[in-house]
Amino acid sequence: MVEAGVAPEKAVVVHIGLGGLKADEAGAQEIRLLTVSAGAGVAEIMLANVARPHPSTFLGTGKVEQIAAAVKAHGAGLVVVNAAISPVQERNLERALKTRVIDRTRLILDIFARRAQTHEGKLQVELAQLQYLSTRLVRGWTHLERQKGGIGLRGPGETQLETDRRLIGGRIRTLKRRLEKVARRRELRRQNRKKVPVHTVSLVGYTNAGKSTLFNRLTGADVYQADQLFATLDTTMRKLHLSDNYHVIIADTVGFIKDLPHGLVEAFHATLEEVTQSSLLLHVVDWSDPDHDQQEEQVNRVLAEIGAGDIRRIVVYNKTDLAGEEIPANRTDNRHIWLSARSGEGMDRLKTAIAGHFSHYRQIKTLKLGPEAARLRAHIFQRLEVVKESGVADGGSILDVAMDEAGAAWLERQDDFQPSMICMK
Repeated sequence: MVEAGVAPEKAVVVHIGLGGLKADEAGAQEIRLLTVSAGAGVAEIMLANVARPHPSTFLGTGKVEQIAAAVKAHGAGLVVVNAAISPVQERNLERALKTRVIDRTRLILDIFARRAQTHEGKLQVELAQLQYLSTRLVRGWTHLERQKGGIGLRGPGETQLETDRRLIGGRIRTLKRRLEKVARRRELRRQNRKKVPVHTVSLVGYTNAGKSTLFNRLTGADVYQADQLFATLDTTMRKLHLSDNYHVIIADTVGFIKDLPHGLVEAFHATLEEVTQSSLLLHVVDWSDPDHDQQEEQVNRVLAEIGAGDIRRIVVYNKTDLAGEEIPANRTDNRHIWLSARSGEGMDRLKTAIAGHFSHYRQIKTLKLGPEAARLRAHIFQRLEVVKESGVADGGSILDVAMDEAGAAWLERQDDFQPSMICMK
């Protein structure tokens, strides 16, 4: 986030087409949005097709000269390369361009560092940053390279480098221990939820697909939402009421992106476990994005990578109010829903689809309550969904009650409940 009154740092962005792939406009716009999300101002976007990365500078000599000219023309203080480059390539590019150079991984790490709000999120981001930095420590000590061959001066740069590596290694071990404790607490909470089973629905999708807006619309929450990449990092959980006396837990999770750094996936493993433990996934897709098919497939690949590929899901095509593409007229199933989370259009159909998914978890049980069970009857009406009630001659009642595992567990814990109250059919 840029401070008020301070002009954002100017950046020249270089979008790479690697191997046989051409640098496309969609990828260029994505790296532009990432750069803006990091707080920089994009002075120019340059496209570069690289058949084989140059071992020294990743890019060819001619392209490096073009970028240097653009940096000088715009007075840019930063060059963003939309690829993963080695420490040596980064250092050589900085020398040639006479400005700072960062790659896609470092840019995403910086955005995550800006967005993390919770203690766990900050620990996860710091761990990913240090793991990335540990491979690039040599860059900070190149000013000592000239001393390596001097008599009586051999080695001080290497000694300092080893000291830094040791310090960073120690901090990484500390962060991992802390995150293990967080993971244990998260698992304890998950086990406690299993004691009174409540189904969990997780929102997943490409970054900026509108997950937080949909989350707020479904739950009435006030989770931060913005038209920017990775606006949400920290998992938020709320109740989603599907009927007066039936609810599930819904979780808003971090967005995915193409070529998400592996260190981030590893660091956010405990958070992503919430997704793997879900009963249902709402895969939110930005229907207004021309590349929504590719983004949908990218999310599917990440879900498979974290072990959530087989969880049942509803694909939610969001932002229909912004899309020029027509909604398919022949799609009537409840596995694909078109809506606008911003306007609210289509939300009722989504809730119906979610309720329909969980209907097979619920059973109708018939209870026969005597007149002395008036207190239990009142609590059942408050807590469970009574489908039908009929009176009996002794002043009691017969209730047809829809309940899932959580409802059945609650009923069994009531002091005035007896198993004999359940009518066997």
